[in-house]
Amino acid sequence: MVLAASIAAAFALSSGAQAQGRELVVASSATYTPFAFENKDKQIVGFDIDIVNAIAKQQSLKLRIVNTPFTSIFASLNNGDVDFVISGVTINDKRKQSFDFSAPYFDARQLIAVPKSSAVKSLKDLADKKVSVVSGSTADDVMSRLVGKTSTSIRRFESTPLIISELASGGVDAAIGDNGVIAYRVSQNASLRTVEDPEFPKEHFGIVVRKGDKALLDKINAGLAAIRADGSYNVIYKKWFNQDYKPQ
Repeated sequence: MVLAASIAAAFALSSGAQAQGRELVVASSATYTPFAFENKDKQIVGFDIDIVNAIAKQQSLKLRIVNTPFTSIFASLNNGDVDFVISGVTINDKRKQSFDFSAPYFDARQLIAVPKSSAVKSLKDLADKKVSVVSGSTADDVMSRLVGKTSTSIRRFESTPLIISELASGGVDAAIGDNGVIAYRVSQNASLRTVEDPEFPKEHFGIVVRKGDKALLDKINAGLAAIRADGSYNVIYKKWFNQDYKPQ
């Protein structure tokens, strides 16, 4: 027990020193535009990347961001291959049993996209509409509850770009998906607008560290609080989502 306590204490001290001195390895799955994706030069860019770099600058941390498949991102963290994760990870009770999370850095929810001429004002207005969703997603569940899982009014696709493309071409009356991704895609198409519905459940994205890595978590949280306070967070948010940040 004494040995275990000594090892734990040494790890905590080492973690704190490493966070301040050495290069920290950050895992992000670069397949989730606009949070993290590869640009034409194969550089990882996006909202998550700008946020973590702003935190690092504020806290004088050196980072190396590595593109890591989401399916192996938590194993990489547990194995010590990376120091922390930022990858659109939703904070939930199950994950909090195995990992520690920063304060929320993004408010997540479902968002509706419609043509600018549409009269749709809420989810209920979609009961008699054709709606595109990503197959198996939260939006799929939402529409299945509204009109029935086998309803032909639900049009299922494999990705968000496809559901927006179907909407833009007039194949459906609306599309539903994760707010950050939908807002970004709509900002690229002048013929579309978004509709918020307060009935959608609220979720939050957090930065993930190994369980008990308080030294690193404290630095991340301090940096996040600082960039929110000095306006940097809103600048980044507006860059990627074409609107000012409004807390839920």
